[in-house]
Amino acid sequence: MPALLPTGFTGKITWLGRVIDSETLLQAEPLNSAELTFHGIDGECHGGLTRPSCVRTKAQYPKGTEIRNVRQLSVLSAEELAATARDMGLELIDPAWVGASMVIEGIPDFTHVPPSSRLQMPSGASITIDMENRPCVLPGREIEKDHPGFGAAFKPAAKNRRGVTAWVEREGAVAVGDTVTLHIPDQPVWAHLADART
Repeated sequence: MPALLPTGFTGKITWLGRVIDSETLLQAEPLNSAELTFHGIDGECHGGLTRPSCVRTKAQYPKGTEIRNVRQLSVLSAEELAATARDMGLELIDPAWVGASMVIEGIPDFTHVPPSSRLQMPSGASITIDMENRPCVLPGREIEKDHPGFGAAFKPAAKNRRGVTAWVEREGAVAVGDTVTLHIPDQPVWAHLADART
């Protein structure tokens, strides 16, 4: 029996990009298409098979420990970006400002799709969702450059809407306009999740 189930939920890629050097500039460079490899998107500073651990995994490893890179991509929802912009009082948020790799429209409550879900493209390229990407202040600094006075509002407005981190499971081409199909694990929610979070 398959452990991953194709669903009827599909979306469309509305934006692709890559961050060349996040130490210099968090903003992503827009792309019309990209080749997904086991290292991520070519030229993306978050790419690679491994990465140094960071604040996301501070409860597990000392900062800088070499770990598997499950944060090759930052994938966001077009609808959630629009809701974040609205709550900030902005007309829109350019995906480049938040360092997006991919923006998808059409999958509801995208930030909370189950970890280990897959997103599959027409070429066969597939990415695996690691987990929710928590908001931080860095995108707010990029927004502040173009819209002074609005940057600090990003982190609270993006709560539960920051999208997910993901890694490439199968290589292949992707392009703006591609359809994406959501596949989810055939697994119930862990009965002790609420207890574990307390």
